Formats: sequence, C-alpha cells, structure tokens
Amino acid sequence: MDGAEDDAWSAVAAEWARLWGDFADPVRRAISEATGIRPGTRVLDVGCGSGEFLRALAETGAECSGIDPAAAMVELSRSRVPGADIRRGTVESLPWPDASFDVVVAINALQFADDPDAALAEMTRVTVAGGFVAVANWADAPCNDIHVLEQAVAASFEEELPPDDDLRLPGGLAGFFRRGGLTPVVTGLIDAPWDAADDDALVRGILLGEDEEGLSGGAETVLAAAAPFRLHSGGYRLNNALRFAVGTTAPSVG
Repeated sequence: MDGAEDDAWSAVAAEWARLWGDFADPVRRAISEATGIRPGTRVLDVGCGSGEFLRALAETGAECSGIDPAAAMVELSRSRVPGADIRRGTVESLPWPDASFDVVVAINALQFADDPDAALAEMTRVTVAGGFVAVANWADAPCNDIHVLEQAVAASFEEELPPDDDLRLPGGLAGFFRRGGLTPVVTGLIDAPWDAADDDALVRGILLGEDEEGLSGGAETVLAAAAPFRLHSGGYRLNNALRFAVGTTAPSVG
C-alpha cells in the first residue's frame, strides 16, 4: 500500500467505521474461537482499521496490539483501546521482534499488501513457535450480494471488475499458508451480511470515498442495483461471505 492509499483510507476512516466497522464481527468471533484467545493471550491485529476487533480483544482480557498504514485509522483504534500498543506501519515490515505474539490476525488486510507472501512471512516471524496465524478476506464474487452493486457501478463507467484472486477461492488461503510454511488447522466460509439503514447509508457505503458530487452521480445506479435487497423497513441487507484460515507456525525444536 502506497502513501496515496494511506491518505485515502485516512480520509474515509470515520465514515468507514460508522458504516463498515462491525461488518467482519462474524469472522472475528470465529477466529477468536479457533485460536483460543483468552485473558493474557498476546494478539496482533494487522490492518486493525478503526479498532473494533482490538476493542473486543481487550474486553476478553487479551494483550492486544495493532498496526495500520492509515494515520486516521490508528488514531481511531487508539481512542477505542487506550493504552494498547497500536502503531502506524505496513504488514511487510512489522515493527516488533521475532516471536512477540501468540496469535497474529489479518482480516481484509492482505489484499492491500504490495507482496502478500512477504506479508505472511512477517506475520509468521512475529508469531511464537507453535502459535497461530489467521487470515480472512472476501469470498469469491458469487457468494456476495455486494458484487451485484459493484458490478453495476463498474458497468456505469464501461468498466469490468477484476476476476477473483486465489485467496478468495475455495482452498486458496490453505494453499497460501502451506506455501508460507504454515500448517492450516481450520478453514471456513462465514456469512457476513451488511445492513444499510436507508438509501443514504447504502450509497455512502458502496461509494465510500466519493465526494458529494460523486455520490449524487452514482446514487441512481446503486439504488437500482440494490432494489432486490431492499427491506420493508426501507433499509437494505446484502448477504455476503468471508473466507478464513487459521494456521500454526512450526513448533520449536529441542
């Protein structure tokens, strides 16, 4: 992720937290259960965003740390979990010594890494021998209602969405872990619905980062594509899914 992307995420940090901050809660819970996080567990959240997972970890009594490249996201995380070790930086260069954590997690973060293999190597480096590394990201397009809306927006600009990368496909994360020297122990597909309270929330969530002119110009396209997902309340529910994998690092020898 380059500086321009960092600035872009900082510019939308508050809006992202309001509209999307809780979206990954189902996979956060699944990872916490699979890795046995409990009081005293040392956990690093890579790409911690606005700090929702860090706050949940702190409430369990875990010793939580976080890192994110966007300054405004770091500030939001620090405000949610005062006293936690939350730093600005990238996953390819984690500023902690070897074997600093029992569990290292990246949720919807590695897709922004310039080199995902190097990112996974760094996550493994800071994990204790026999510890857990967990990664989650969007599942493949057919699993996600949001794809219908993103496709409509792309088509309005006479563009096409890129194909799903390997990590979004069945077996992709497990293979990624094995190539990185990790042993996959749990993989899964988790339902992750996203709710928008009304038309405005829907448009702002889908067109996150657009200025008011862009929001106005894209609203008709978004609302038309979202019609099948409109609720009687006037809000919207998009049913989506996240894939995740939990792997263990090599045990210590001797």
